[in-house]
Amino acid sequence: MMDRPTWVRGVAWVLGSVQGFAVLMGVGRADWPQFRGRDASGVDAAVALPTRWDVSKGEGVRWQAIIPGLGHASPVEHAGRVYVATAVKPGRSDLKVGLYGDIDSVEEKESHQWRLMALELETGRVVWDALALEAVPRVKRHTKASHCNSTPAVDGERVVALMGSEGLFCFDLSGRLMWRKDLGPMDSGYFDAPSAQWGFGGSPILRDGRVVVQCDVQKGSFLAVYDARDGRELWRTARGDVPTWGTPAVVAWEGQRQVVVNGWKHAGGYAWEDGRELWRLEGGGDIPVPTPLFAHGLIYLTSAHGKWRPMRAIRPGARGTITPADPGTTNASIAWAHGRLGNYMQTPIVVGDLVYGCVDFGVLTAFDARAGTVRYSERLTKSGEGFTASPVSDGRHLYFPSETGKVYVVPTGPGFKVAATNDLAETCMASPAIARGMLLFRTRDKLVAIGEPR
Repeated sequence: MMDRPTWVRGVAWVLGSVQGFAVLMGVGRADWPQFRGRDASGVDAAVALPTRWDVSKGEGVRWQAIIPGLGHASPVEHAGRVYVATAVKPGRSDLKVGLYGDIDSVEEKESHQWRLMALELETGRVVWDALALEAVPRVKRHTKASHCNSTPAVDGERVVALMGSEGLFCFDLSGRLMWRKDLGPMDSGYFDAPSAQWGFGGSPILRDGRVVVQCDVQKGSFLAVYDARDGRELWRTARGDVPTWGTPAVVAWEGQRQVVVNGWKHAGGYAWEDGRELWRLEGGGDIPVPTPLFAHGLIYLTSAHGKWRPMRAIRPGARGTITPADPGTTNASIAWAHGRLGNYMQTPIVVGDLVYGCVDFGVLTAFDARAGTVRYSERLTKSGEGFTASPVSDGRHLYFPSETGKVYVVPTGPGFKVAATNDLAETCMASPAIARGMLLFRTRDKLVAIGEPR
């Protein structure tokens, strides 16, 4: 057994003054309860966020806290606490970032600890650190992935963490394990080379006392909903898709709710109540990663790899099979589509009347959200960096972290420019969070809170 890590005790330090908890609790500032915040929108426009900071000098940095592991699961926030999931092994794991096409896997025989941590939002102090499981990983991971890629979800009573092949765990807000579900080995990898295991990536949704998980793997893919109180399975619907890495979305439209998922053989919508299939869309990129988004009465879906990388807007009232002749065309259920302007790794973001999509090599395209017209398509950088983390926005600027830890700040609107570039001084694979006037970046070894001093 590994000793309890020494970093648990007092690992956070404050870089800047922290004052006025009453100011922190300003009216209208929402929590950030799941991957990409409320409804995976990636937007919290309550407070204007900083556009310039310097981590190496501590300028604009509220605090930093050491978080061990490879740094892939994004932070979430609720009621002044930040929750982070991680997988830790003895020594330092290798992580290969950048633009490359290797399908290699990493097999690690060492025992790992899967942990869930809670930190104070104001200071970064570790409140509790819960051990979910200690074991040898059941599957391999990609050279750019970790054994804990999925972002937790939190509500007012519990935190749910999907630890890939190690299972689905539910903790109360004091760090006590409430229940655990073994979902079996999550064998996620390239369908055309089944021996290449890349690690599971979908995150859970916690909504109205239900936990939604999308488990698209090499064999036995399914979409399921569990009772958040005890882990009891409420429904499970089999899926016949290849491995995907996206998080499902819950869409409410005309008094009905549906669970929308990305996919290659089967993107589509399922009834919230019982999981019956409502509509399906086939084709597109054969390694689907981005999470579906809902805005302006449309569901935005994108995927990439292979011949196609479509960006499409689907009408939520779609029913039956809505697959067009090719992914770049429309029909009664597809409001607009571009066959080769979609995203590979990043989930798009909708701010105002525009949909922004950034590909893994840093080309940012802005679409009219309702009509699909391209407003611009420009490079964030010419330095050849990779982009895996999804962007967030305060409604005024977009924040795009690169894998090398540079954050490109772009004003929202129909005109393109890079207003600032800030260096996090470490690799960054996780999508950031916005929490009450702060940007929270999960880097290789830290959680970094960017915000004006209080």
